[in-house]
Amino acid sequence: MILFPAIDLKDAKCVRLKHGDMATATIYNDDPAAQAKAFEEQGFEWLHVVDLNGAFKGQSVNSAAVGAILKATKNPVQLGGGIRTLEQIEDWLARGLARVILGTVAVRDPDLVRQACKAFPGKVAVGIDAKGGKVAVEGWAEASSLGVIELARKFEGAGVAAIIYTDIDRDGVLTGINWDATIDLAEAVSIPVIASGGLASIADIVRMTMPDAQKLEGAISGRALYDGRIDPAEALAILRGKPAMEARS
Repeated sequence: MILFPAIDLKDAKCVRLKHGDMATATIYNDDPAAQAKAFEEQGFEWLHVVDLNGAFKGQSVNSAAVGAILKATKNPVQLGGGIRTLEQIEDWLARGLARVILGTVAVRDPDLVRQACKAFPGKVAVGIDAKGGKVAVEGWAEASSLGVIELARKFEGAGVAAIIYTDIDRDGVLTGINWDATIDLAEAVSIPVIASGGLASIADIVRMTMPDAQKLEGAISGRALYDGRIDPAEALAILRGKPAMEARS
């Protein structure tokens, strides 16, 4: 079970949004590369990065900041936001990304996702961001008519490395992950699912260890880590099999 710390990039800074609204951005670090290194030193083994400007613009915007992150950490990095073509996927993987995350293009052009999975085995994840149970696109600015499970099933057997499922209504507001919807998705498809949106406390970390959550690959944490609501050492100890009380000691 992996806990992915998140770096969301807006104007080359680490920020967190509420409900995906760019106007709500809180800046947590002016140096994304230093933040990436700090997460590595805290014991995290992966890094989740989103180019927020890129998600809205439809092309990579914070490339320099991502490049600096890749140089600063030895941890594998997955990146989403504005990646829409095979050429962009190939370029990012050549620069050292472990995985690219395809969101809007997974809705607009699912065949491209299948082509990418074939060309780059194990390197392509799909980001499914939902509001009210329906998939949102273009940096969450537009709603589609697709249901979450309906979209996910389009990629069964395609070789997608993971599905990153975000409940937009919970993202950045520390209300807890939508476990019911996330686990329903994990049970509906064979693709590994990563929970995202709302992870709030050690209680959510403990919830990740419950039997019905074992199908998940892990969960993403942003604001709760930056605000100090989750102690990295305690969270990682719990996920490695220590009881919550023992992890605190």
